Amino acid sequence: MQFHSTRSGEEIDLIGAIMQGLASDGGLFVPDALPRFKPDEVSGETLPEIAAEVLVPFFAETPLADSVADICNSALNFPLPLRPVPGAESDLSVLELFHGPTAAFKDVGARFLAATMERALPHVSADARPLTILVATSGDTGGAVAAAFHRREGIRVAVLYPRGQVSARQEKQLTCWGDNVRAYEIDGTFDDCQAMVKESFADATCRERLRLSAANSINLGRLLPQMAYHVAASIWHWRQHGTAAGFIVPTGNLGNGLACMWAQAMGFPIREIVLAVNANRTIPDFLATGDWQPRRSQVTLASAMDVGNPSNMERLRDLIPDFDALRAAIRAFPVEDEQIRQQIAKDYGRYGEVWCPHTATGFWTFDHLSPEARTLPWVVCATAHPAKFESIVEPIIQREVDVPPALEALLTKPTHKIQLPADFSAFRAGLLEWS
Repeated sequence: MQFHSTRSGEEIDLIGAIMQGLASDGGLFVPDALPRFKPDEVSGETLPEIAAEVLVPFFAETPLADSVADICNSALNFPLPLRPVPGAESDLSVLELFHGPTAAFKDVGARFLAATMERALPHVSADARPLTILVATSGDTGGAVAAAFHRREGIRVAVLYPRGQVSARQEKQLTCWGDNVRAYEIDGTFDDCQAMVKESFADATCRERLRLSAANSINLGRLLPQMAYHVAASIWHWRQHGTAAGFIVPTGNLGNGLACMWAQAMGFPIREIVLAVNANRTIPDFLATGDWQPRRSQVTLASAMDVGNPSNMERLRDLIPDFDALRAAIRAFPVEDEQIRQQIAKDYGRYGEVWCPHTATGFWTFDHLSPEARTLPWVVCATAHPAKFESIVEPIIQREVDVPPALEALLTKPTHKIQLPADFSAFRAGLLEWS
């Protein structure tokens, strides 16, 4: 299978796309054509089994074609349960994506990417320089990438995050590593961090002196396993109920939403897709008006979704170029901070469930569908453990949230971070002197 840039005809295979991260023209890599499946063609039951089956076509004719099952088994070795919401009046399920090492759905993509890159390195170059992975994060991505790549041979990671715009526990996960991981606290927004990553790839000196790759959802290696868990959840529901569920997906940079769209386009039983975003309304405003207007991100309670210029819109518009068709294929609901607070309290009271702020946007969205739509089967993606946002959640539910053991272990580690202005030249200098 070949892949091309969203901005040009640049062609590359999957391993090249994953190792390069971003196309040389600044575009994002997408498959020339998505493979098609029928649900009953997939025989696997667990997520690693299903992922291996649906991802084999993407790895075809690459050096890792025979390693897909091993990658899936090593990377996706934690539970991602799909379970009914207790007390719900309809067929409403929650897909819990937060049982990995850093308690967020980003563990899925980060671990798959790390496992793939580590295996691919011997096949792609005799260059002895370390592969430098750049990742901008609005909260959860950086911690997951740092954990996944920590102490992996021949790879180092630079994490950029906005000062004062992530939770205390998120920041701890970004800065507790050391060794081959550097954390940069940027005096700006997530969009500033993302712009600095993109400038690094565009800078001739950085390209010449460094082996660069990216680990944001601009990297195909992040999107493919996320697509796989949407596939798995759709199959699990279809096997149990005989119906195609709709999916409500909290999203910021549009990676999780785009991955669900790809799963649907491949023929899996996903009835419809609804995006939940926070007060950063770029996506719903575009779907309402047809006018794409990126803007500076706003700081919200759902910090991992604080994105004003979602990169993966390029991939979505490549998938569905016609605007009317795109608007018919997907909806997006913006959810304000006060509505997030109300939803956390509401669902704790009626279901006994504790959501993180991001997951709460998904359940708020479900509650604001039409009465007819709410009678249909739905899956809401729960993207992070509420213990990562205890300063928000605990005052609302008036009790402590239990901390998962893996997260608790990270909170005791020492902190290492480098403070920088939102200035590419300062970051560039730091990258070039890193030895």
